[in-house]
Amino acid sequence: MRTVLIVDDSAGFRRQIRTLLAGEGFEVVGEAATGAAALRACRDLHPQLILLDVGLPDLDGFDLAEQLMQGGPDDLGDPLVVLTSSREAATYRGRLERSAAKGFIPKDELSGPAIDALLAADPA
Repeated sequence: MRTVLIVDDSAGFRRQIRTLLAGEGFEVVGEAATGAAALRACRDLHPQLILLDVGLPDLDGFDLAEQLMQGGPDDLGDPLVVLTSSREAATYRGRLERSAAKGFIPKDELSGPAIDALLAADPA
């Protein structure tokens, strides 16, 4: 998993995580500030991984993750979705357990190694 789409309404966060991930061997192929823009970017760019903020201005991140995962490989390229937030995972516990996303990483813990560890983890 090396091509990434960053979806977050904060331009500062997108810029920061782009720089961090690029330095750790990821190729950030695009950014989006809204759910609608994320859907368009995913269709156009076919990223392998989508870093998705839970709190977007137009769509709930959990709902968007479901849409992205159900889009199918022809439409969206069959990406993996990792949810992120400035809040801790415990805030979303029940929703995370039911989510179509691969997992969750708090924003203050987000890094290339954290993403790699999550993606390598056994889904059970």
